[in-house]
Amino acid sequence: MELTFREVKTEADVLSLVQLASEIWNEYFTAIISKEQIDYMLAKFQSIEAVTDQTRNQGYEYYFMAVNGRNVGYMGVKQEDGKLFLSKFYIQKEHRGFGYASKAMEFLVQLCEKRKLSAIWLTVNRYNDSTVAVYEKKGFRTVRTQVADIGNGFVMDDYVMEKAIELN
Repeated sequence: MELTFREVKTEADVLSLVQLASEIWNEYFTAIISKEQIDYMLAKFQSIEAVTDQTRNQGYEYYFMAVNGRNVGYMGVKQEDGKLFLSKFYIQKEHRGFGYASKAMEFLVQLCEKRKLSAIWLTVNRYNDSTVAVYEKKGFRTVRTQVADIGNGFVMDDYVMEKAIELN
């Protein structure tokens, strides 16, 4: 099965992304954060309005990961300060473990090389042990911890991780 990447461009794409985000977040994050926080974060960061604002006004780009034309995951990135911020990176449960994260990382590294960006950085929940381990395996290292107040009494308690990119 071939994994392809396609940039989210249309209103229909944004709607598909928001539906995919809701499905994945509600399946995955219930073991780490409350349903109330998941709902709040989806509304704040992954609603139609939020994604539209991020792509039109804040410099974010979103990409679907698709297998045989079916979206199985997505990534959200933003170029800033000579680095690529990997804001969102999610794959549906039934499609994990097939090497798609590795292929997506190759895609992101190529994006960095084309744009002459020196690193990829991200934030990941400190209690999300399996995902932290995946990022470490992909060459990321923890550079610091941060607790970010996201409103409504919720915080994101994260590691900030970074992967250096070899530029020629």
